[in-house]
Amino acid sequence: MIKQRLLWLIGMLAFTLPVGMVSASPNIVLILTDDHGWSQLSERMDPRIATSRSRYLETPNIARIMEEGRRFTSGYSPAPLCTPTRRSILCGTSAARSGTEFASPSWIPAEHLTIPKALKMANDDFRAAHFGKWGEQMISTPEESGYDASDGMSGNNTGGMPSTLGIESGNHSHGPPHFIDNEDPKRTPSVTGKAIDFMTEHSAAGRPFYVQVSYYAQHLSVVTRDSLLRKYEQKGRPDRGYTQAWAAMMEELDLGVGRILDAIEELGIKEDTYVFFTTDNGGRGTVPGGDEKATPPNHPLSGAKHHLLEGGIRVPFFVMGPGAQPGSVCSEPVVGYDFLPTFYSLAGGDASLLTDEIDGADCVPLLHDRSMANFKRPQKALFFHRPVRRNFSAIRQGDHKLMLYWKDDGTIDRHELYQVYPNPIEEGNEITSDNPELAEELLNRLLAHLYLVGAERRN
Repeated sequence: MIKQRLLWLIGMLAFTLPVGMVSASPNIVLILTDDHGWSQLSERMDPRIATSRSRYLETPNIARIMEEGRRFTSGYSPAPLCTPTRRSILCGTSAARSGTEFASPSWIPAEHLTIPKALKMANDDFRAAHFGKWGEQMISTPEESGYDASDGMSGNNTGGMPSTLGIESGNHSHGPPHFIDNEDPKRTPSVTGKAIDFMTEHSAAGRPFYVQVSYYAQHLSVVTRDSLLRKYEQKGRPDRGYTQAWAAMMEELDLGVGRILDAIEELGIKEDTYVFFTTDNGGRGTVPGGDEKATPPNHPLSGAKHHLLEGGIRVPFFVMGPGAQPGSVCSEPVVGYDFLPTFYSLAGGDASLLTDEIDGADCVPLLHDRSMANFKRPQKALFFHRPVRRNFSAIRQGDHKLMLYWKDDGTIDRHELYQVYPNPIEEGNEITSDNPELAEELLNRLLAHLYLVGAERRN
């Protein structure tokens, strides 16, 4: 009797509220930073690893997401370069499928399923926006890809590069190591403001929304304001090979994240909103003006942006929102191309309607189920590929990762197996000869995926 009355009350509530005020779909905010390394935070990315944080940087607002939600210690970007990652996130595809370099003329995002299209397929009340860096040579506009509002075909120059900062040659070595902008450094304040305005508009209208906030920081050109620079000059020498100005730019980024989190609370939508945070690739090996003899910026990881070693693709990755237990940690490998099926699932979508092109997995069980018993990754592994301007591919399955190196003629050169959990460092830790059968299994699985998706070849 009590159960029947509860069901009646729920039904009456849904019937009496105005159309658009009741929705099974939550709001979703994706914050995507640029060239932001796994350990470049003031809190540990992995609680077990003391060096997975910086003692010098200050990112308390980003840490709020970690503390109030779930931290994925084995989170990956789909590629070690910005545009392939952005295209991959947009379409839920591995970079092997949708293109490993800036240009991918055979993959036009508007002709495929995208995050905003998928969300509207799940619930046509959804409104979607993209603010900040869209990417280089993306071909399709945000609107053609399903967004209702955007900054257009924005790229690196929009957020500040030498040629747009007064250096005629366009070369960083011909200008200062950093630039001062006391109004809108790296466009972080204005991108944040647009996202907040969009959230405010659609929360007031009672519509679920998706907004991707793609910050230009910490990309190559270092731009900050005087006051923050002076703060870090007073702090002294950085603990790694980045500069005081670079650290100041990071704090500006963190302040933007804080404004978004504060707005969600002020709008009264925190209980209905997920905030995901990640970055487009690992940190750079060097930054303008940085001390190249100091501890590398990506310490303790091997490698950096452009490479498929952990330093190039293992990135900050966490989420807060309904059901994500505060302060929880997950070591299951996840990747940026998981966002599309995950967001679609959160919106109430029917997974059977997704296309066969989707390489990502629905990670909702990882958000809500500490046992992870209900999580299934159809392809069993994560795939990475960059054979054209570099010469490697990689696969992460469970605790292990295999690096595949190609010869210039497109044939296999060698492969190397590593156990990257619990120790994420490849350098000096190859285990191929001790595990030949596992290495062969991962190699075959990687090659099968590359063949299945028609991946680019080096020759």
